[in-house]
Amino acid sequence: MLATESIDLLNFDVECSMDACFTAFDKNGDGKLDLEEFRLICRALFRNDKGKIYSLEETKLKEIFDVFDKNKDGYIDREEFTFCWNHWIKIIVRPISAFLIVDVQNDFISGTLNISNCSAQQNGAEVIEPINRLLETVHFDAVFYSLDWHPSDHVSFIDNIQQRELDPSSPVTAENAKTYDTVIFAGPPPMKQRLWPRHCVQDTWGSELHQDLKMLDNAIKVYKGTNPDVDSYSVFWDNKKLTDTTLCAQLRLKNATDIYICGLAYDVCVGATAVDALAIGYRTILLDDCSRGVDLLDIEKTKNTVNKNNGVIVNSSQVKAMVEGRDRRPELGYKLAMELKSNSSI
Repeated sequence: MLATESIDLLNFDVECSMDACFTAFDKNGDGKLDLEEFRLICRALFRNDKGKIYSLEETKLKEIFDVFDKNKDGYIDREEFTFCWNHWIKIIVRPISAFLIVDVQNDFISGTLNISNCSAQQNGAEVIEPINRLLETVHFDAVFYSLDWHPSDHVSFIDNIQQRELDPSSPVTAENAKTYDTVIFAGPPPMKQRLWPRHCVQDTWGSELHQDLKMLDNAIKVYKGTNPDVDSYSVFWDNKKLTDTTLCAQLRLKNATDIYICGLAYDVCVGATAVDALAIGYRTILLDDCSRGVDLLDIEKTKNTVNKNNGVIVNSSQVKAMVEGRDRRPELGYKLAMELKSNSSI
């Protein structure tokens, strides 16, 4: 193993060791890093907590290098490395983590929209034990619980379908509509809507977080789906992107870099939240064993979308090392670099 590869970036003092890091990887001492020297940094950086190196595709390595080679001379000089250190390496090594627990509510576990009755036949209660273990053993910088919080006349409830006009393009009429069908309500603009049983009505037992779910005193609750005329799968904003929740502002206040997302339902609210987190620019981690869903095919689609957009899907046993910066994934490093590229004003 090359000596430089054994440098432990986690133990570098982030205020004082930037020069030491640069010098250690500037193998030929020419005062700048070429692609091969930057490759060594990535080999030291992207490892699990046992020291195993994660592979980084050559094309992605080059793309990351190009983000920090701002003057495009084929090298990263000390000034360019300062930007790389402050906006990339420090975040990878010492991320600020938010844990977002999505809709672990009574109605989805044993109530009116018990997901075990859906096609995937998954038991929503199974997410509670691994989530509780994370809350007890991992020090997240912020913890959020989201709640579906619907008014009684909510548009998603099948028993409210007669309250609103359907668009002529709707594949199903109000008279023929069944639970889980998708209709199109009249606009403007027309709105596609999946029909669900009445669930998570504000201030009812069904809307409460499950009694076995551990509640942290300093955690923040985020309420969604409060507008009767538009559904809200994502914890960030409603399905029409008309109104955001408090989550965006709270994450900014916490300076969060990484979001760990799990809960119910995997292919509906959890998936929509993960996709939005990635779109906003967060390093996003979906927790597979802490999530249960409605439809197996849609769960696979959710996983594919997260992976395709440079998120990662892990089990809860891997979370502690990631939160502590000891397990550093190249997908998340690449995601961060691409965000820096798109926000070149930094």
